[in-house]
Amino acid sequence: MTFPFSLRRAALATTGLAALAACSTGPTPPPPAPTAAADSPAQWNAPLPHRGELTALTSWWQQFNDSVLVRLIDAAQTASPTIASAASRIEQSRATRVASGAALLPSLDANASALRGKQDFVSGLGNSASVGLQAAWELDLFGGRRAARDAAQARFDGAQAGWHDARVAVAAEVASNYTSLRACEAQVAQQQLDSLSRNETARLTGLSTQAGFESPANAALARASAAQGNSLLTQRRAQCDVAIKGLVALTGIDEPTLRAQLAVGAARMPQPASIALASVPAQVLAQRPDLAVAERELVAASAEVSQAQAARLPRIALNGSISASRFESSDFGNQSGTLWAIGPVTVSLPLFDGGARRANVVAAQARYDEAGAIYRGKLRSAVREVEEALVALQSTAERSTDAQVATEGFAASFRATEARFKGGLASLYELEDARRSALQAQIALTDLKRERATAWITLYRALGGGWTNTQTTPVAVQQ
Repeated sequence: MTFPFSLRRAALATTGLAALAACSTGPTPPPPAPTAAADSPAQWNAPLPHRGELTALTSWWQQFNDSVLVRLIDAAQTASPTIASAASRIEQSRATRVASGAALLPSLDANASALRGKQDFVSGLGNSASVGLQAAWELDLFGGRRAARDAAQARFDGAQAGWHDARVAVAAEVASNYTSLRACEAQVAQQQLDSLSRNETARLTGLSTQAGFESPANAALARASAAQGNSLLTQRRAQCDVAIKGLVALTGIDEPTLRAQLAVGAARMPQPASIALASVPAQVLAQRPDLAVAERELVAASAEVSQAQAARLPRIALNGSISASRFESSDFGNQSGTLWAIGPVTVSLPLFDGGARRANVVAAQARYDEAGAIYRGKLRSAVREVEEALVALQSTAERSTDAQVATEGFAASFRATEARFKGGLASLYELEDARRSALQAQIALTDLKRERATAWITLYRALGGGWTNTQTTPVAVQQ
């Protein structure tokens, strides 16, 4: 099967043109305060990865036809501290959004008071009590508080995208570690066969040396080869143990239970059997959560510039109160009634602050420029990551046939040389050379399968968490 290796940059650039236009900044951002909807590029209306659903995420990984992998990803989604932190940031940003929205509304406080004593030198001892409401409202004439609300909304949206990004990242990390483990197990199986063969050769050579048919040098070579095979096998098993412990940390499953689960399908490399890629929709990049986070941060930074500018302008606040009061005195008897007031209306105009407010505007503008640069950089990195994954896919596809032929050929050569050696028609050096070639070819084939599966996982990550054929209009990919 032939796989593409490069997206047309023009097609991918089209995806980001509208977004990059939002990042083009002059000396100052355009007033008034931009809203989240106005600054949000249209492509971010694309669906979230896996439609934002855990079940859809699981369904995507089922394309690898490996139930153990799916279970491990599900466990990691629950155990991951990264995902838990991302969920916590959603709650934090939600609370900030609520507080910013509340600042646009009047505040209302209840108060109650009671007093007993002499009010002055003339009147006698008396009691007074009141219950009332106190209201205050700062008019948002220049949009500073609306800008703060828009910034909080943008960061809330970004936190939600960050949660999806964390889920995608954890799934990809588990899949990569799992694939490496299965490749290690396959290589252990190969090393075991090789080690058994080396030890048997050493045993037969030792017997032949005792009978005088082989030289002591050949016996020493056979023993050295057997020892090397045993050492390589021990090393490979240790690598597998390390990989298992990595999965324990990712999934939160205790090691005995995890080893029992991994025993099913040991040494079987997961392959995306049902995935066929003839073209990649460039628009799928729009679902990358990390790009969405950067874009919403750009919107928030723009709103904060407007907020800082509004802080340099006059502020108007309005207060009011109403209360029910009662007064009892031996001189004046009982008196009760309702008291109310509207005002004062307070107008404050910044005159001198040592340049603090102007500095805040400059700092906000600098943060806006930084957010734009970060966003543009992430967009370019996204294109590069997709293209690199496609290059890896094509490379593994083109090498797979040759690697299979090489493995079968070296294996046949080793079997023939081994038969000739047992018949006394080949030297031990020929046998060991054929053995090394066969083993290296087998290891290379296993590494190639692991590399191919890893390339699919990398593409999954680069596209923000998988894709579907019906998601958007595909863009042709160069062959």
